[in-house]
Amino acid sequence: MTTGLVYALFGAGLAAGLAGIGSAIGVAIAGKSAAGVLSEKPDLFGRVLILQALPGTQGIYGFLVAILIMAKIGMIGGTPIAITPAQGLGLFAASMPIAIAGLLSGIYQGKMAAAAIAMTAKKPTMSARGMTMTAIVETYAILGLLVSVLMYVAVAI
Repeated sequence: MTTGLVYALFGAGLAAGLAGIGSAIGVAIAGKSAAGVLSEKPDLFGRVLILQALPGTQGIYGFLVAILIMAKIGMIGGTPIAITPAQGLGLFAASMPIAIAGLLSGIYQGKMAAAAIAMTAKKPTMSARGMTMTAIVETYAILGLLVSVLMYVAVAI
């Protein structure tokens, strides 16, 4: 395996891993709030479930970037191609925006979702507003994904 492939694979792993960790932490934070609310008001399950699930998208974005990188270097459904260290570092760099944005926004979106779940417990009619506030944090994960994809496309192989 060439050094370039190692760099690219390390980047793919970080994109999926860090964004996935952010989502797991965020979903768990929201889930703790959801469990407390549902023990008292089980009829709010649908509203609370949506709020708990929102921080899970960062992991999907990181997974997408990892798949794009692995496909580009032939690790999926084929034989890996030889890439230069510079190309590998380019793909590694492309993975970083979603890895970092996914990690941090997943955690903070989970915290916002927990607050929205508490708000929904007090006033169920406010759940849509809570979803909107929680989704605003998502913007930064989407920007990280966009930058990662633009950088990925710019790496010529």
